[in-house]
Amino acid sequence: MKYWLGLDVGTGGSRALLVDENGRVAGGVTEPHDEMQMPKPLWAEQRPEDWWRASQQAIRGVLRETEAAADDVEAIGLSGQMHGLILLDKNHDVLRPAIIWCDQRCQDQVDWINSTAGTDMVLEQTANPVLTGFTAPKLIWVRDHDPSSYERVRRVLLPKDYIRFRLTGEFAGDVSDASGTALFDVVQRRWADPLIEKLGIDRSILPRVVESREVTGTVSKIVSEHTGLRAGTPVVGGAGDQAASAVGNGIVETGLVSATIGTSGVIFSHLDKVAYDPAGRVHTFCHAVPGKWHVMGVTQGAGLSLQWFRNQLGRDAVVEAERRDVDPYEILAEEAAQAPAGSEGLYWLPYLMGERSPHLDAHARGGWIGLTARHTRSHLIRSVIEGVSYSLKDCLDIVASLGAGVKIVRASGGGARSELWRRILASVFGVPIATLESQEGSAYGAALLGMVGSGRFGSVSEACRTAIQECERIEPDLDWRSRYDADYPIFQRLYPALKDRFPEMSG
Repeated sequence: MKYWLGLDVGTGGSRALLVDENGRVAGGVTEPHDEMQMPKPLWAEQRPEDWWRASQQAIRGVLRETEAAADDVEAIGLSGQMHGLILLDKNHDVLRPAIIWCDQRCQDQVDWINSTAGTDMVLEQTANPVLTGFTAPKLIWVRDHDPSSYERVRRVLLPKDYIRFRLTGEFAGDVSDASGTALFDVVQRRWADPLIEKLGIDRSILPRVVESREVTGTVSKIVSEHTGLRAGTPVVGGAGDQAASAVGNGIVETGLVSATIGTSGVIFSHLDKVAYDPAGRVHTFCHAVPGKWHVMGVTQGAGLSLQWFRNQLGRDAVVEAERRDVDPYEILAEEAAQAPAGSEGLYWLPYLMGERSPHLDAHARGGWIGLTARHTRSHLIRSVIEGVSYSLKDCLDIVASLGAGVKIVRASGGGARSELWRRILASVFGVPIATLESQEGSAYGAALLGMVGSGRFGSVSEACRTAIQECERIEPDLDWRSRYDADYPIFQRLYPALKDRFPEMSG
């Protein structure tokens, strides 16, 4: 039996997935990462070495689970959380913890980039405004605040590309992931050399960049011994988690839109031609499809909002889930379903890590608005799901304004496993929500890219048409939609009313 391996380096864990020659999932194993470290409010760091530990364990685990031999694996595709900053020294050792995607410490560096290069140059060179979550301001923050580490930097890598280096010894990235660095020319699909020079960054520390299906190297002999993979197994460019998830959801043709609800939430649409929002509220990046682009809006605290509730206010749900041998989120969804649509006037602002789309505000903070003595925990939970869904609608409306036809939205990620959440999304969006036979998202898309890179399929579109099938559609609930149509404009007015107060809360 021939297999292709998809490896996704997420925020919470690394997942290894094997698919067969028809794209059917043969098995998958996830190994959790250590807890994200937050040394200060709105900071977020992880250890790249821990990603590698988890990746090796996940690979070994899926080979055991499927009883696949080393020679059975034809190629490997990589995916991972975007924007994270990994710094290596001359010996290729990690210099400091990675500053990851949701970190918001870099507003001063964003302001410096805009004043030094000018916002016009930034947009001309990258097709996007520079944001606190992107890689470039993180690198400049290290230069400003940790100069001893910065002076020793010889390589800068993104999360999945650090795993590529550990697998193959090669320094490479792909166009989709590089698009989120604020150092990449999205239109020309190459590093933005004029901007890099203007910012005083050494171009030599950046890796070569390829299209997502191109082979970048092969598994080394020593890694073969540690993982059970065959030495010489090809590793393709892969993609950032959102582009890889889009491939896994078949969002590779015009008119298709996806909603991915993981730690963050993403609305994603394929583009045949470059188009971008002049206000920079959504991002235009290179797609994992050669010569194509995508536009996406990001809610920073999507699944993170419900995860926070579970960890801080839902410990009894965790205990009950263990007793019933189910996911704790199932318990929370059951409780949320007891509250009516609209949560009786209770609104959740999901800005736990600042916000990207549409507000571009590192100071934004989350919370409940409209709480009364009548509200129960059921209302609290449902309002969290509704608040995240409203925020995703903020993104969807902007994506639609750029010409993306929104007739149906394909949902994936942890949040999409909940039928309640999918029904709420359909009713908030006003369009059907579809789910697919495979709910694997990024790891699945990475495996499909591996199949294209090894020649199993001739193109990404061919791989998706062959492997991806819808299995369910949920239509909007008309009563809920009426409620949400009335409540959504109120939600939209809450952020502007609080915007000027958020910086004062930073302590």
